[in-house]
Amino acid sequence: MNTPDGPIEALLGLPSGEGPWPGVVIIHDAIGYAPDNEAISERVAAAGYLALTPNLYARGGRARCITRVMRELLTQRGRALDDVLAARDHLRAHPQCTGAVGIAGFCMGGQFALVLGPKGFGAAAPFYGTPLPKRLDQTLDASCPVVASFGRRDPLGIGAAGRLQRVVDSKNIPADIKVYPEAGHSFANQLPAQSLLRITGFGYNEAATADAWSRVFAFFGEHLSAKAN
Repeated sequence: MNTPDGPIEALLGLPSGEGPWPGVVIIHDAIGYAPDNEAISERVAAAGYLALTPNLYARGGRARCITRVMRELLTQRGRALDDVLAARDHLRAHPQCTGAVGIAGFCMGGQFALVLGPKGFGAAAPFYGTPLPKRLDQTLDASCPVVASFGRRDPLGIGAAGRLQRVVDSKNIPADIKVYPEAGHSFANQLPAQSLLRITGFGYNEAATADAWSRVFAFFGEHLSAKAN
């Protein structure tokens, strides 16, 4: 995938059947590329969306890139954000894309989804994008509709859902925000060492994951059905 700073690796998931389809840019968590990304891409494609996951750690790997990417996320400018917008443009230009593009992200990626929601996306789906971006009220100016999912047992997300709800309500942003009582952080990611993760308030939760994706696809179906302007 081409970006303003040169080509990077990206995972493209294609629906079966005949398009065109809406697109979804998927932003990985802080762990980076993993088999879990492939499963998520397949899920999104199976629901009828072109799924594109850019590797934000493509230039040097996780160890070298994570500090830079997190700094750019904090300041809301830099190469990582440009890479995500390039993924958006790549999908828009795809011959099988309707032109409507959403964004979904996990953990760090969920924060990207909120920060970049106002940047030409039709809908944003942050999964536990905690801690929420600073200056959230400014960040969500002119935001696209938001479908957000949190786990009540997430030690990083205490009060996040309520704070996000207040901001979207004040700005009249269409939103579906839900907290899963039995879920923690990373509940929709199948990461290694699950038993240890659950003890620390993290870990996969199949029921919460299924319900969250059902909500996301229903929300995307409503807000990505028309061609983007």
